[in-house]
Amino acid sequence: MKENQGSRRAIGRMVAQAPTAPPQPPLAQPGGRDRFRSYLGKVGSGEHTSSGLSREEAADALELMLNGEASPAQIGAFLIAHRIRRPEPQELTGMLDVYRRQGPQLRSSCRALCFGIPFDGRSRTAPLYPLTALVLASAGIPVVLQGGRRMPVKYGVTAMELFTALGLQLSGRSLTWVQEGLDRWNLALVHQPDHFPAAEVLIPIREDIGKRPPLASLELLWTPHHGDHLLVSGFVHPPTETRAWLALQLAGETEVLTIKGLEGSTDLPISRACVTGRPSASGDGRLILHPRDHGCYGDDPRWHDLDTWASQALAALGGQGPLATALIWNAGTYLWQAGHSDSQAAGLERCRELLQTGATLGHLHTMGQNHR
Repeated sequence: MKENQGSRRAIGRMVAQAPTAPPQPPLAQPGGRDRFRSYLGKVGSGEHTSSGLSREEAADALELMLNGEASPAQIGAFLIAHRIRRPEPQELTGMLDVYRRQGPQLRSSCRALCFGIPFDGRSRTAPLYPLTALVLASAGIPVVLQGGRRMPVKYGVTAMELFTALGLQLSGRSLTWVQEGLDRWNLALVHQPDHFPAAEVLIPIREDIGKRPPLASLELLWTPHHGDHLLVSGFVHPPTETRAWLALQLAGETEVLTIKGLEGSTDLPISRACVTGRPSASGDGRLILHPRDHGCYGDDPRWHDLDTWASQALAALGGQGPLATALIWNAGTYLWQAGHSDSQAAGLERCRELLQTGATLGHLHTMGQNHR
């Protein structure tokens, strides 16, 4: 209770203090490597002498990393020092500003549902989010996802691999093609190697340091979608969730849903109650979702290999097999949270209808025919 009250007070202060517009990028200055050294000194000076960066400084630091002005040694030192000290909300917001400026941009004609999922993939539990996305797309909701190649530290299965296993050839496509797919099929997957190559330059350094840097937190908060949307972000620890709320509020993200999901993802578990949050000026919007109350309780499906998952996934899209219950729980809950069902129970029933009538499988088949 005390933690929730503290979160509500923090959200209230955050709303009152948040700027009405994002700051302009800093003016270019000479000596990028020297400038980066000053930022490294601020975050890496020790427990008592280190200090946080301003929003503008954090943005400048990330730009220096992406454009190659900071050396690999500086970048590695910065990432590990920042991880140890933990990023502050305004620092994450500054980095988010850079991704919004330099990264790919998509738009939809109506409100989208955008998922922030771990770029380093899944290695223990079977991913549900590609199937959830297909259900939502078949219901007429634009869905935006992003991902990359297998990435440290987990090197788990990627979104691109999962969609390919379902027969959707999404790699090597232009951003224009991705936008057309969002317009026509309500589904977009932004692939970092194809659409944001500047961010790829940091992967070898992330491999070398062997730990998740604050950039991994940024990837959970960023969406390439610009315009009206609900941003869904996974978290593991409550302090991470609160920091994400503050950073997103500073960035002007007013519609956010946080999920204590499987392996830090946006997949809702069925083996336990799921903690969620919808922060606003009035509080954290905390909801505890109980799968047992809706007949969806069971073991969370385990990850085996891509072939096994593909077989189970296609069965689930028809309402059958070991992934079906978890898919209904996830897609039905998101139909409700996205405002397309009046209640969670109604969302679950709508999901069952889409699966049992073959609407979602038909949507996948039609997309597959047009993606060859």
